[in-house]
Amino acid sequence: MSNLFLVVAGAALSLLLSCNAAAQQLEPVLSGLKQPVVIANANDDRLFVVEQAGVIRVAVNGELLPEPFLDITSRVSSGGERGLLGLAFPRDHATSGRFYVNYTNAQSDTVVARFSTGADANRADPASEQILLTQDQPYGNHNGGQIAFGPDGYLYIGLGDGGSGGDPEGNGQDLGTLLGKLLRIDVSGAGYEVPADNPFVGRNDALPEIWAYGLRNPWRFSFDSATGDLYIADVGQNAFEEVNLQAASATGGENYGWNIMEADSCFEPSQGCDESGLVTPIIAYPHGGQWGRSISGGYVYHGPNAPSLDGAYVFADYVSGRIWTARAESGWEPQLLLDSGHNISTFGVGNDGELYVADHGSGSIYLLTGP
Repeated sequence: MSNLFLVVAGAALSLLLSCNAAAQQLEPVLSGLKQPVVIANANDDRLFVVEQAGVIRVAVNGELLPEPFLDITSRVSSGGERGLLGLAFPRDHATSGRFYVNYTNAQSDTVVARFSTGADANRADPASEQILLTQDQPYGNHNGGQIAFGPDGYLYIGLGDGGSGGDPEGNGQDLGTLLGKLLRIDVSGAGYEVPADNPFVGRNDALPEIWAYGLRNPWRFSFDSATGDLYIADVGQNAFEEVNLQAASATGGENYGWNIMEADSCFEPSQGCDESGLVTPIIAYPHGGQWGRSISGGYVYHGPNAPSLDGAYVFADYVSGRIWTARAESGWEPQLLLDSGHNISTFGVGNDGELYVADHGSGSIYLLTGP
C-alpha cells in the first residue's frame, strides 16, 4: 500500500503517541456558540464562526458581537450531517460586500448561495440571497459542505456522494452528477460561469463544473497559502480516513478512487479492483484504536506564533479528538501533536495565519499555540 500509514500493533501505536507528545496547546478564545462547523476570515481581523443550525457569528477584537452576521435558520434543514456547512469570502469582499455559503435547504438539498452586506459590514442582508447552485441529495448524509476560494480566484465546492453507505448509486465515479465531486466555478459575475479550462468542458458525458471526482465525503479541504497546493480530507467508509493532495500545478480531472477504493484499498470489488488512473492518498489511517473514524481536514500552518509547525499540514479526527501533523519530507507519516479531548468539527485560519479549532460539542473555539 503506497503512501498509506497503518499502525497494526497497539504497542507501536503507544510508542508513536508517547514519542510525539507535543508542547502545543489549545487556548480558548470564544465560547457560547452552538455546534460550530466553520471558522473563516474576511481578509481582515474579524473572525467568523458558522453555527450548524443556520447562524453566522462574528467576533471583533476577540469578542462575539451580540447580533449575528447572518441568520438563515428558517431556510436551513439542520441535524446530523446537514445544516449551514460552508462559508467563503472572496478577496474583494471589503468592496463588494459579497460572500458565499453552502447549506442544506428545507427539501434537504444542497444550496450554494451568494449574500451581501449592507451599510454595516458586520451585518449581512438575508434578503440579498442569490441561489447559484442547487443539488438534490438522495440521502441525509454525505453532504460535503466545504467551499473555498482558490489561488486562481475561483470558488471550489465539495460535494459528498449523496449518502447512505458504500455509494449505492455509484455517484463517485459518475461524471453525469455533481455528487462525489469537487467543483470549480467562476462567481465574479452576476451568477456563475464555468471556467473554460475546467477539465471536462466540452465533453458530452460529463458536467463541466466538475474539477475532480471519486470522493466520498470531502467534509473539509484547504489550499496551502504559500504554495497553492490543495489538501482534500475525505471521510471514509468502514476502514480508513484519508487526505488527498492536488498540486498547485494540476489541471484538474483527478479521480480519487471512491467507490472503487477506500483510501488505497479495494472497496468495490473488495479484491482485484482496477486501480489504473486513480490517485491514491498521501495520508490514511485505520478506524478503531486510538485513531478515530471521522477525519476533520485542516490547513498547512504558516502563522507566526508556532514556528516549529511552519509548513506542516495539521488535521484531526472528530471522534478521537487527536490532532496530527504531516510533512512531505517525512513521507507524510502523521505525528501526534496533541490529544485535545474535543469533538473537532473544523479548523480555521485567521487573517494573521494563526490556526483555530472548533469543538462542535461544547461550542468553543480554540487558538493553537506553542513553540
